[in-house]
Amino acid sequence: MDMTMESCRTFVEVLASNAPAPGGGGAAALVGAVGTALGNMVGSLTVGKKKYADVEGEIVALKARCDALQKELLDQVEADDKGFVPLAKAYGIPKDDPNRDKILEEATVTACQVPLHIMELCCQALDCVAVFAAKGSRLAVSDAGCGAVCCKAALQAASLNVFINTKSLKNRDVAEELNRQVNVMLNKYCQLADEIFDEVKAGFGQ
Repeated sequence: MDMTMESCRTFVEVLASNAPAPGGGGAAALVGAVGTALGNMVGSLTVGKKKYADVEGEIVALKARCDALQKELLDQVEADDKGFVPLAKAYGIPKDDPNRDKILEEATVTACQVPLHIMELCCQALDCVAVFAAKGSRLAVSDAGCGAVCCKAALQAASLNVFINTKSLKNRDVAEELNRQVNVMLNKYCQLADEIFDEVKAGFGQ
């Protein structure tokens, strides 16, 4: 079931239940989409205003990019569920099955792919939010700050869904490469999100 087609209340209720999905990955994707949309809203409130005519072309392009990012992030809610299925099945294979380790290893790598992609999408979203915060309508700049905070939370949440899987990989070369990719994104984009938040906050004299 595509949980993004359900109400917010239903999503949260299922998230709180013992159902295997949605979990942290699906929640991260949803929060990332919300953060992206908040930045996009700043763009929507900027386009068409004479005061921002000189940046309108750039803002319109960023809005189109965010439209696509929002959709793709929402798509990852269901994708994360599907990505976990092979791993859940692999854990159910009898321990004396000679193929168990190989199947489990492949399924674990597969389970890393969606949260890793969620992180990549959140990084792209933060690049957009940074511009909305710097050049968008001052009346809505707080929403750009909120968007940065949400995208950072989604980025960090998705990273944990990679790390929990890389920890159990037997192939440490593969694990360390995945960890490296995750940490590069965390180091660069958590800092960017914090900078956006601090600049927006400073604009309010705080």
